Amino acid sequence: MLTIRETPRVPPEHPLGRRDLFTYPGPGRVKISAVIITYNEARNIRRTLSRLYWCDEIVILDSFSTDDTVDICREFGCRVYFKHFEGYGAQKRHAVTLAKNDWVLCLDADEVLSEALIVEIDQEFQRGPAFSGYQFPMNLVFLGREFRYGKESRRYFLRLFRKTRGRFNEAKVHERIELRGDTGKMKNALQHFSYDNLGHWIAKMDRYSTLGAEEAVKRGKCKSVFALFLSVPYYFLRYYFMERNFLNGLEGFYWAVLCSYYHFIKYAKIRELHARPPRFTIS
Repeated sequence: MLTIRETPRVPPEHPLGRRDLFTYPGPGRVKISAVIITYNEARNIRRTLSRLYWCDEIVILDSFSTDDTVDICREFGCRVYFKHFEGYGAQKRHAVTLAKNDWVLCLDADEVLSEALIVEIDQEFQRGPAFSGYQFPMNLVFLGREFRYGKESRRYFLRLFRKTRGRFNEAKVHERIELRGDTGKMKNALQHFSYDNLGHWIAKMDRYSTLGAEEAVKRGKCKSVFALFLSVPYYFLRYYFMERNFLNGLEGFYWAVLCSYYHFIKYAKIRELHARPPRFTIS
């Protein structure tokens, strides 16, 4: 593992001037480390880091990016480490161990805290955190629209927790934090800028569907031809009508179509993995 030389953590002046947050005195002040895993996130990372000016440190675990990700992180004084990617769960688990503080804010590189959420966190920690972790509501921002309806709006995700009370599992995809203790919920939202355009969605879908199929096969799951055939109409109806994405305009329609396609591709890849002939070794 390599470490990039640290630079003094002097982030750009915050445009809203809220540098007064998390400055209350006292030896009992809770310090928070922000932790992010990255790979070629130059398009997103500056926006995310600009809302972490209040954190005591920012730890980046990079999978050897080939774009400007690392240079941007150095601008913000992040501590940057490198590690080959072995799945989202394992990568995030290792990243959390690099944090100096017990309280860890673990974000994806395309997740951005709202100013209202930052103020809410500040107020909660001034009183003293009453839980082992905190969930944030998250709204998807897709093709320029912030989703206010459906499953991709106001979904709660555990993002802030004590690393001595929880850790990530080792799932390759759809990883989660296994926490010991009670969890609180914040009211203000986190924005998820997951996809820049349709091409970015397709590239990301290909990677996620492969990891999801491998995980499913590892657990012994298989999909029938009948399930494959019904996957597109079933998931379109589910995403568009049952989850109310029709209220999210044309972008909601795009989302329902694309998500149904994701499930079809994942099911097809599961069948493909099961159909591969066993490898024989000639001795």
